[in-house]
Amino acid sequence: MATCPRGCAPAVRLCQKLNRLKTLEDDMMATSLKRCLSTLDLTLMGVGGMVGSGLYVLTGTVAKDTAGPAVIISFVFAGIASLLAAFCYAEFGARIPKTGSAYMFTYVSVGELWAFLIGWNVILENMIGGAAVARAWSGYLDSIFNHAIQNFTETHIMQWNVPFLAHYPDLLAAGILVVASFFISFGVQVSSYLNHIFSTVSMGVIVFILVFGFVLAEPANWSQEQGGFAPYGMSGILAGSATCFYAFVGFDVIASSSEEAKNPQKAVPIATAISLGLAATAYILVSTVLTLMVPWHTLDPNSALADAFFRRGYSWAGIVVAVGSICAMNTVLLCNLFSLPRIVYAMAEDGLFFSIFARVNPITKVPVNAILVFGILMATMALIFDLEALVQFLSIGTLLAYTFVAASVIVLRFQPEKTSSKGTPSTSPIPNNEPSPAPLESQTISEDSEEPKQYESFSDKLQLVERQKQKERRGVGQLKACWEPYLDRLLGDCEPGEVVAFCVLTLIVSSVSLCVVLEFGQKQLQLPLWSFTMLLVIFSLAYILSLAIIWVHEPQRNNKTFQVPLVPLTPGASILFNVFLMMKLSLLTWIRFTVWIAIGLFVYFGYGIWHSKEGIRELQPKDMAARYVVLPSGSLVETVQSVQPDSQLDTSAHHIDSPAASAAEECNRKR
Repeated sequence: MATCPRGCAPAVRLCQKLNRLKTLEDDMMATSLKRCLSTLDLTLMGVGGMVGSGLYVLTGTVAKDTAGPAVIISFVFAGIASLLAAFCYAEFGARIPKTGSAYMFTYVSVGELWAFLIGWNVILENMIGGAAVARAWSGYLDSIFNHAIQNFTETHIMQWNVPFLAHYPDLLAAGILVVASFFISFGVQVSSYLNHIFSTVSMGVIVFILVFGFVLAEPANWSQEQGGFAPYGMSGILAGSATCFYAFVGFDVIASSSEEAKNPQKAVPIATAISLGLAATAYILVSTVLTLMVPWHTLDPNSALADAFFRRGYSWAGIVVAVGSICAMNTVLLCNLFSLPRIVYAMAEDGLFFSIFARVNPITKVPVNAILVFGILMATMALIFDLEALVQFLSIGTLLAYTFVAASVIVLRFQPEKTSSKGTPSTSPIPNNEPSPAPLESQTISEDSEEPKQYESFSDKLQLVERQKQKERRGVGQLKACWEPYLDRLLGDCEPGEVVAFCVLTLIVSSVSLCVVLEFGQKQLQLPLWSFTMLLVIFSLAYILSLAIIWVHEPQRNNKTFQVPLVPLTPGASILFNVFLMMKLSLLTWIRFTVWIAIGLFVYFGYGIWHSKEGIRELQPKDMAARYVVLPSGSLVETVQSVQPDSQLDTSAHHIDSPAASAAEECNRKR
């Protein structure tokens, strides 16, 4: 029994490393980047990140192959799930105005390994997003010239018939990514200016599509003769929602830009709400127009809107749509190339990724190395992969990131604020999970004694003095006073926030289990009805009970920045929605995702865990804990004096003309 702790010590230390939290600076607004973005800039970035190839390509693809005209409902479901996630991103972006998006949010609340994996997936999300948009951009431009570019490439350059790859190398898509990376490297103001131009043109074209499209609408295209409104049923609608989620992933560019915003506390929530509302409205209305203009089963997946106008005899309108789509896709390209290097920069700045990507150009104030390297990698993906494979692979990483961000909101909302040595709350919202060392028994003097009392740290004395007050006042992460008579015996002995963290884990596990049973229980697993029903009831009760236990604890109440409403219900619903959409993705998508995760683990354990700045900070020698001498009759502020280490008593002792100083010197002489 005695050898067990020693044998388990390496595993315990490894778990501590994997779950260590990021320490935030006192000045949250300090940055090596340039704060120059306004609320309008962030809003147009959000609109540009969401309204692009998803509007001009994804609507036709999902309508033809997955949901039919019911793609409208698919976009509604995906928009609701995105709204829940957007609330969580808005709170974090306002509260922690640092670049890194979901990676940063997970690092400050859940742990290092999970943050790295989320960042690793967000990197893939942006790479695939940019490559998919470049592919769509190339396809739309090719449609204007009657596919002359594709025919020329296949005839005079090369083509291949390799599984999982495109039929031909898309040189045009790769070239536009290289050019866009070059412009992005000039700085955030250049990127914002270009985004303003392209977004304005794109929104003007969308208005044109809606007005002219409703004029050409034919309700007969939703009739039973054409297959009906929902030819693939509810299963097709939900599967379409999982793919349509790709359309809304761009709003996280706002959170990624929070470190470069002038006033992130106000700008991030406002920009997130406005941009998501505009994007959802545009997707729903455009998909309505598209499926009413032509029969859904005749749509061209590569250029659905432009082809619809061409087929109705308005070729000039098709050209206008094609030009607008190219402008919209340019905004998405800019947003992807804007977000990706900053996430890489954040990970490299923390030591979890290669340090070369943490370098910021002193003139442009952007991470040029990350922009150029990952811009080339993105161009390579656009060169060899087709659009469908890229879109399917994109959603899973996004949904996983949204799930962890929602969980992080709950964890942070019920964690007590960290207090500094001066007794004031630290600006960092993350508590230090390392318990302060308990005072030695020999140093603890009976409270009835009139001799000076000596403590290892100021917090020990503070805890002793306010013990009675803490019993009366319920702190953050503790049971609410009204529930204490009923649950104190069961949960009262836990540390503040500990029960909530466990319930969040239970919430995620029960959500996954519930969605697995719903999706695979009766078909793939072939469960009998009684077993299927019993599992649904058990996992539903576990989900609801977890939310209820979280709710009976005291949350933080911070009115200075935006907070997600109805916590834990809103992030809990986001977790359930995201997990369910992940279950709708194909097996091949999960296999690709698993391979990418395995590569990420290799990078983390080969490099990140050894170069983590949090790990280096832990290894640095710590100063001896200051001791404080408190007279029973004195107040805390007036009678506290730090005692220097013995080796420095002669040269650096700080004397205070007070009874406490004399008592401290007497204690040192006795030692």
